[in-house]
Formats: sequence, C-alpha cells, structure tokens
Amino acid sequence: MNVKMIVGSVVVLVFLGFGAYSFMDSNVEYTDIAGAMAKNKKVQLKGTWNKEKESAFNPSTSQFTFYLVDDAGRECKVVLDGAAPNNLEMATSVVAKGKFTSDGYFHASEVLTKCPSKYEATGAEVTGKQS
Repeated sequence: MNVKMIVGSVVVLVFLGFGAYSFMDSNVEYTDIAGAMAKNKKVQLKGTWNKEKESAFNPSTSQFTFYLVDDAGRECKVVLDGAAPNNLEMATSVVAKGKFTSDGYFHASEVLTKCPSKYEATGAEVTGKQS
C-alpha cells in the first residue's frame, strides 16, 4: 500500500475521532437538580434565580454565586466561573451548564438567561378579542 494513502487514512481517522468527541462533549442534556446530583457529568440545569437568597461576585476568584430553584421546587447553590450575566435581573428563567461538585454545589461554566420578550403578544392580541 502506498505510504501517502496510509498517512491520509490516519489523518482522516484522527479528524473523525476528534469530531465525534467534540460532538459528544457539546451534547449536554437538560435535567433537574436531583438528576444533576445523580449524574457525574456536565448537564444543563433549568430553573429560576432565587432573588431572596444572597448572590455575590467574588473578585478574588472571579466567580459569581447565586441560588437556583428548579421546576420541582428544589434549590441549589450555583457557582459560575465569571461575572453574572448582564440581564439576570430581568430573567424569567435561567439555564446553568455544569456539574455538581463533591462540595455540594453546582459548578457552572456558563449561565444562559431567558428574558420576557417585548415582541410577545398578549392573549387578547393573539385571539383578536378585546376586553
């Protein structure tokens, strides 16, 4: 067999392996707090920010800490690497990507927020009925 064919085949296989690994790493499932605690892998935790509990940015560690409540009413501490998202105050829901640590908190690498849209219509506008 030709040496160029062997080297080309190895390069293609390496790129296919890297592509498969990257896809599996980016494929992160949604779960609640109980599911995230049971899994020892990166997940997406959906819930709301508990504004009644303390939230703060620690400049020495560059981490933002807040509390998230999932749809089942369970609560956990979330530590985000970096500052708080700009629109966290207006957010109707929050998605934290990360995993639980042995210290009992959710270590997030990214936090996404969903804010109410100024373009969403009210119920009367959708149905065409005025009250």
